[in-house]
Amino acid sequence: MTTAAKTTRVSLAERSYDIVTGSGTLAGLSDFLRERCSAQHAVLITDSNVDELYADALGDALVEHDWEVHVLIVEPGEASKSVDIAGDLWNTMLEEGADRESIVVAVGGGVVGDLAGWVAASFARGVPFFQVPTTLLAQVDSSVGGKVGVNLPEAKNMVGAFWQPHGVLVDVDVLDSLPEREYRAGLAEVVKYGVILDADFFAYLEANADEINDRDAATLTTVIERCCRLKADVVEEDERETSGRRAVLNYGHTFAHAFEAAGEYGELLHGEAVAAGMRCAAALAARLGKVDAAFVERQEQLLESLELKLDVPAYDAEELVQLMYHDKKVSGGELRFVLPTRLGHVELVGGVSDEDVITVLKEFAR
Repeated sequence: MTTAAKTTRVSLAERSYDIVTGSGTLAGLSDFLRERCSAQHAVLITDSNVDELYADALGDALVEHDWEVHVLIVEPGEASKSVDIAGDLWNTMLEEGADRESIVVAVGGGVVGDLAGWVAASFARGVPFFQVPTTLLAQVDSSVGGKVGVNLPEAKNMVGAFWQPHGVLVDVDVLDSLPEREYRAGLAEVVKYGVILDADFFAYLEANADEINDRDAATLTTVIERCCRLKADVVEEDERETSGRRAVLNYGHTFAHAFEAAGEYGELLHGEAVAAGMRCAAALAARLGKVDAAFVERQEQLLESLELKLDVPAYDAEELVQLMYHDKKVSGGELRFVLPTRLGHVELVGGVSDEDVITVLKEFAR
């Protein structure tokens, strides 16, 4: 059943757009698109899993509303975020008659959104782009903010652009089909927003953990809308990562990216790595005297209630630190971390010694 949707406005001058979040919103996709563009041709980019669940049916529904539609399908997984796959999509779009009057609609998780966004940003020097995120991680994070791109063999997200969508349509009902592990991984980014930006939201998550675990639609609508608002506020201040404000969104990520790289991006889901990374970041902040034990315990309790109190992978601590030196927040050969100073506020901290980081990693390693 469709429930009242919530609209979040991302205000970026002529690049402003709406994020509409609710239950049953996919039924209104055609109207959502037509209210925001004059196109008649839609290229839906999805993966084979999401095609069976949602994209094929969405394409049929658009055809019934007099759209010309082509559904382009890639394989699931990070390997599809490549220059080769982008080239295949460009060529197929050209063969199917796409032009500057066409639109691209990403239907899927973060990989599909990043890939489709880059294809939209670069095809015919840029065509309008819409996001229909189908994972919790994409709904609260990667679909918002306009960062799109693909990977190179030696570097993740190294080729890309800032290409804001014309709109984001979030249907919380699609989360019912999300595997448990992926749902949990998305919740890590949800907790992150409370820690870094909004103590009241953190308290809301604590009070509503049971409803979140049960995937209650009304609760998830509130949660997703709040995460989108918080991220939109940051993006409005620092759209292209020039002031450093967007760095706050990387809480736990310096640790997380090292965990992912050490596992060759195959052992941990991104959100799982972030959950472990937040535990390390809180412990590091406490070790440096920036937060007290009560802060660390409160974060631990929320992560545990959402089944995210995950052990740090037992990789070699010294190797992990070396991987951290590839982090984009490194400056002047110095490690820098986004660390909390109180609930709802973080800062970028430099001058952190390798020894402190290694001690924290060894403390948590399973």
